[in-house]
Amino acid sequence: MLDLMPSLGTWRPAVSGQRCAVATIVAVGGSVPRPPGTSMLVSEQGDVLGSLSGGCVEGAVVEAALQAMRDGGSRLESFGYSAEDAFAVGLTCGGELEVHIQPIQSTSAGGLDLASLNNAFGGSSLALIRRLDAAGGAVVVPDPAAFSAAGSQELSDLLGGDDSVIRAAAAQLEPLLRGGRAGMVRLAPAEGCGGSGPETEPITLFVESRLPAARMLIFGANDFGAALLPAGKLLGYEVTLCDARPAFASQGRFLAADHLVTDWPHRYLAAEAAVGRIDSRTVVCVLTHDPKFDIPLLETALALDLAYVGAMGSRRSHRQRIDGLLAHGIPAAALERLHSPIGLDLGAVTPAEVAVSITAEILASRAPQPASARGSLKDGTGPIHRTNTPEQTQENPWT
Repeated sequence: MLDLMPSLGTWRPAVSGQRCAVATIVAVGGSVPRPPGTSMLVSEQGDVLGSLSGGCVEGAVVEAALQAMRDGGSRLESFGYSAEDAFAVGLTCGGELEVHIQPIQSTSAGGLDLASLNNAFGGSSLALIRRLDAAGGAVVVPDPAAFSAAGSQELSDLLGGDDSVIRAAAAQLEPLLRGGRAGMVRLAPAEGCGGSGPETEPITLFVESRLPAARMLIFGANDFGAALLPAGKLLGYEVTLCDARPAFASQGRFLAADHLVTDWPHRYLAAEAAVGRIDSRTVVCVLTHDPKFDIPLLETALALDLAYVGAMGSRRSHRQRIDGLLAHGIPAAALERLHSPIGLDLGAVTPAEVAVSITAEILASRAPQPASARGSLKDGTGPIHRTNTPEQTQENPWT
């Protein structure tokens, strides 16, 4: 639902007070176009905001949403690939979707309504906890990073006020909220799962959380930094470019950065960490290619809980850098987190190509499959750049 919030204030059915239903992907299997949390709004007149699959199942979802508005009940619809019937509603990619469809009003005395969501939206942080089982209800969380299940009266009311259920919810809810992720949470009711009837139905919650954009810190005001800056912004990062040399950092080609800093890199990173502006989603790209900057900066970065730390340089530079870090007492285990030479082995040479290589490795580092299976340069051997013949193969000192 949160993916629709930027458009909600100008969507005519919501503004005019029409009844609507929200369809949200709550579970996926196999290859699917969109992740859990992706939503689509359907008005009582059949207007649509958003998309769930790029066209494969939207027609069927609209019909289910209109039916939900007619009968007033929520429902869970499943869509998958049908090999037996080429004309069946399903996903041609072969995946499976579970879509929860819930009628909502433009205003309501409680629960999920467009007015409360629209009023809450505006900051960079917002979360929504919806109860998908028969009990229904929803809680809007303005500051998910600081949310405490034990201290939330709204969550207590949503879960029926039982302390054991709230504690069980906290263990699953809080990591999703603080990580800015979406996911399903299933809990046993206070009475247990035996018996029958809605009071013994397992509690099913769906969580969506949006945090401020993760940060990308680029150190090095050079051609590679200039190319990486727009690539980082394209991926949704809040991008900072830092260089200790005013004559380099003040160039107009870096003005697109969200923050442009002239300071010694290690000093800036340490200061940002000290005031809490660095978190486990932050990525650090060291492009300075100068030991007097690189060594103290990497020493600082590897002591922090960061999503990614990469450093530019040839394999020769990398070996010298590792020796320098070991001499400064950096543990060998910490050095395993360093992506150096930086980037995936895509054959990149130009600054723009290197930016693609770096962002590809950052994306690969997020996934469960290890980066080594994706051809990470740090796990390879031999020259980084390969030309047509062995005689022409040589190292580029900048990458």
